[in-house]
Amino acid sequence: MKVNWNSKYTTIATYSFIVAILVILFYLAISQVTIFTDKLDSIIIIMQPFIIGFSIAYIINFLLNFYEKIVFEMKYVKKLKIKSKRGLAIIFSYITAFFIISMFIKFLLPQLIDSVIGLVNNIPTYIMNSTKFANETILKLNIEERYSQMLLDNFNNLVNYIIKFATNLIPAFGGFLADILSSIWNVVLGIIVSVYLLIDKEKLCALSKKITYGLFSKEYADGIIELAHRSNYTFGRFIVGKIIDSLIIGILTFIVLTIFSIPYTILVSAIVCITNVIPFFGPFIGAIPSFIIILFISPVKAIWFLVIILFIQQLDGNVIGPKILGDSIGISAFWILFSILVAGKLLGIIGMIIGVPLFAIFYSIVKYFIESKLRKKGLNTETKDYMK
Repeated sequence: MKVNWNSKYTTIATYSFIVAILVILFYLAISQVTIFTDKLDSIIIIMQPFIIGFSIAYIINFLLNFYEKIVFEMKYVKKLKIKSKRGLAIIFSYITAFFIISMFIKFLLPQLIDSVIGLVNNIPTYIMNSTKFANETILKLNIEERYSQMLLDNFNNLVNYIIKFATNLIPAFGGFLADILSSIWNVVLGIIVSVYLLIDKEKLCALSKKITYGLFSKEYADGIIELAHRSNYTFGRFIVGKIIDSLIIGILTFIVLTIFSIPYTILVSAIVCITNVIPFFGPFIGAIPSFIIILFISPVKAIWFLVIILFIQQLDGNVIGPKILGDSIGISAFWILFSILVAGKLLGIIGMIIGVPLFAIFYSIVKYFIESKLRKKGLNTETKDYMK
């Protein structure tokens, strides 16, 4: 029987059949999502040395550029006529990175471990003193029995939560170290991969350009390469700038807390330094546990700590941060908040750190695509022109 494809009902039936097939395929994909995620996890495990290697190479590249473009271009160093500038720069870059890591392990890590162990061991004493202080304060205030009981119940819930958190602190810390040690071979392979990536980075970039121009028209290829350069600039400047900014904030916090004799100075400064890498929420994430730690020892010093942190964060937000980061992101505060929440939900802490620059890259790609379409239509590309 000959099918009349021009018939209205035949077209409707065909479209309905295609939609039904797509719905079935979508259902099968959703129902088998665990198989897909398992396969994805296995692929990530296989590719882990290369992912680690690329990450290491990306970070070490900043040191490599420093040695190649600044140190080896100095007047007195240039006279040495170095034959293999790239090889020597790579050696110096890795020596610098290993030196920084070894200094952290030698001086800071033991003190951090001692602070965590001391905090956990002293938790029962702190809890007893805090409970006694809370009971005495409620009695002095002459609050009605039902309200005082409600306050005590809430306080006990808070205490139980803190005890649970402190109890899980050392196992979590131990698990973190165990994960690092278990992946030590992947890290070693990653370092080897990163060395090869840095040696041939220009050749690899040229190969990427060659593939891009081979797959796309010259106009689209130029746009893709421009976006790649812009994305690299945005991501690199943000990550490096945020690390430098956080180190400055950590050192400044340590100095000020030492002057004010705040307890657990090194531990609290480390928490503030690490969490400051997270945009927007970082200061709050770092300040809350630090405040609770200090509160157990001295409520007055805990209040002073909040004042100090508020001052330091204002200094960071208005002076230090803008000087280091500048306008490296180029997106509004709403999109920063949006990117942190979404990336944090999908990727956890890592997502909260890299979510902002990743969204900025995605934002720039969408912006480039939309504005190119508007130009072809002869329309304005500025957003303010549409606010009428």
